[in-house]
Amino acid sequence: MSADFSWRGHRVLVTGATGMIGSWVVKELLARSAHVVALVLDADPRSEFARSGDVNRVSVVDGDLGNFAVLERAIKLHETDTVIHLGAQTIVGAARRFPLATFEANIRGTYNVLEACRLHRGLVERIVLSSSDKAYGAQATLPYTEDMPLAGQHPYEVSKSCTDLLGQAYHHTYHLPVAITRCGNVYGGGDLNWSRLVPGTIRSLLRRERPIIRSDGTCLRDYVYVKDAVRAYLTLAERLDDPRVRGQAFNFGAEAPISVLDMVATIQSLVGGEGLAPLVQNSALGEIQNQYLSAKKARDLLGWTATFSLTSGLRETIEWYRRLDSANPSGDSR
Repeated sequence: MSADFSWRGHRVLVTGATGMIGSWVVKELLARSAHVVALVLDADPRSEFARSGDVNRVSVVDGDLGNFAVLERAIKLHETDTVIHLGAQTIVGAARRFPLATFEANIRGTYNVLEACRLHRGLVERIVLSSSDKAYGAQATLPYTEDMPLAGQHPYEVSKSCTDLLGQAYHHTYHLPVAITRCGNVYGGGDLNWSRLVPGTIRSLLRRERPIIRSDGTCLRDYVYVKDAVRAYLTLAERLDDPRVRGQAFNFGAEAPISVLDMVATIQSLVGGEGLAPLVQNSALGEIQNQYLSAKKARDLLGWTATFSLTSGLRETIEWYRRLDSANPSGDSR
């Protein structure tokens, strides 16, 4: 992180604060003595944000990204100088089943955030916007590099392509101090979306059930541990005074693509569950076969590299879910 930047005293609005990444971003900001304003749509007592007690150490603004007045209030009333926009509908399958809700949250939510920041430039000094490797869509050449076109085709991918382009538009047109993250598949404790591979597999194995693979298992993905992703977000925010960073998008990934089947096998080697062969459903629709990133730009300009190996990140992740399981002896972690 930037050696001459201190978060002490900064007032930071985090949207999506109850989500997996948001929870850990809030935790790190509090550890760095920032004042955090958390935009919360639905309270979830199982989230890391709530379970850790961090919810009691921040200013909570209840509301929806679709409500422009709520976003203005969060910025004006709390005098926020930094916005880290993580709020989104993040489930690919849900986006396919119900695209309208995804477009409303991810596209309208993003332009509402950016417009509120534009109107209050006297307060907002830096904005980090969460895009995704999904914004690239399917590309003939891998790994993804930041100069590739954003070419999402299916609803979730398109919502992230739009999110990304909106950030670029507000920078180039209105000179907003925006930078954009394009992360690979972020995993870690606190992800309660059980349809995702990592939490779903861990929960199944802890319950002595066969893990479910919705694809054919051969897809290659780039996984990055949540603490490395948090460091990416904060490093980017700290460097927004640099003209080489402002208005730019950066890939963040471990640069170690792994197949879904191999990921499940790695988790199984750490959790246990011998004899629980994965159930390969091959039912997923609209999946991009292979997705992985080059993080060279982040290395060169930000000095960022993933510091957690897959094994070390998964060990911490599994321990988080063991604690969640212990706190819910009935098994009701939904």
